[in-house]
Amino acid sequence: MAIQKEQIKTALAHVLHPEEKQDLVSLNMIQDIIVQDKYISFTLEMPEKNEALAQHIQLKCEEVIHNFIDKDAVVDIQVGINVSKRKQQPGQTTQPQQQNILPGVKHIIAVASGKGGVGKSTVAVNIASALAKNGASVGLMDTDIYGPSIPTMFNIFDRPNITTQKKLIPIEKHGIKMVSMGFLVDVNQAMVWRGPMATSAVKQFMTEVEWGELDYLIMDLPPGTGDIQLTIVQTVPLSGAVIVSTPQTVALDDVRKGVAMFQKVNVPVLGVIENMAYFTPPDMPEKKYHIFGEGGAKHLAQELNVPVLGEVPLEQPVREAGDNGTPIVLADDATPAAQALIQATEAMKQQLELRAEEIGNTQKVEIKFRP
Repeated sequence: MAIQKEQIKTALAHVLHPEEKQDLVSLNMIQDIIVQDKYISFTLEMPEKNEALAQHIQLKCEEVIHNFIDKDAVVDIQVGINVSKRKQQPGQTTQPQQQNILPGVKHIIAVASGKGGVGKSTVAVNIASALAKNGASVGLMDTDIYGPSIPTMFNIFDRPNITTQKKLIPIEKHGIKMVSMGFLVDVNQAMVWRGPMATSAVKQFMTEVEWGELDYLIMDLPPGTGDIQLTIVQTVPLSGAVIVSTPQTVALDDVRKGVAMFQKVNVPVLGVIENMAYFTPPDMPEKKYHIFGEGGAKHLAQELNVPVLGEVPLEQPVREAGDNGTPIVLADDATPAAQALIQATEAMKQQLELRAEEIGNTQKVEIKFRP
């Protein structure tokens, strides 16, 4: 029989806070419960940093879950600090406080795709590179936990340093601050993780990294519309999303799902970038071969009422630049593909400005699922 979230809350109601003399559920210290088979994950929100107390409570939580629910359950408890839960001292007045995630970032942009293999990461790194090349302060977050591409595309395989506050310092290259699971594990190591573990890692990339002041934070999302995408829209206010596709029907069908997901959670879709739109042989510059179909993204964008930001041709230098660790807009910005990516980045910025004028700042999304 599947484990239910209410069972977990009931079990955790048996854990008393040793100082407050109330149970953790009544104190609203248990957040973000996720259950998958025998894997149970949740966040323990503390009013302030107290490692000894947190460890004591974590052990008690594991104990009651094993005693009341399943002795074989795998319990993953993340400890968070929420100062709004700090006990009020006599004579003090309190005001509601919310954890401000990524406070120094002006625009958070998700680069997404409905399916894999369409060149989403290639587009993401080139958008980030084009922005940085134009003088913006840029961060790049690789949220594809299972298949990180950023290390190869920038030829970086170093481990990031950690501050005295135990926060990761992004690795910087070409003026871009970067974080990827590929920086933290061996290149040949497979991430055999369940969904909740992957989403927990993405949350840490957002909350436990010293991003500093940024004009843009580009998030390279995994393909599809799964747990990681939902975790991101629930955690930070996205300024907008860019959808990457190739022209063929099977890819465009998945674009519909991606656009629908972002629209459903009130994230503005800034536009679609059609990658591998056509092929022009180097010795026949007047020719265009539409290997994967022609105009598919343009027609779909009209149907969905979203703009086409650009059409990027299929070119060998793009692949070579990515394999060599220097994105094409930095390696050779005179190529047609680099020019298309730079123009698509400018079109994205224009859409971002239009959306900001129309709807103002976006908020993180509260999503409630029916049992």
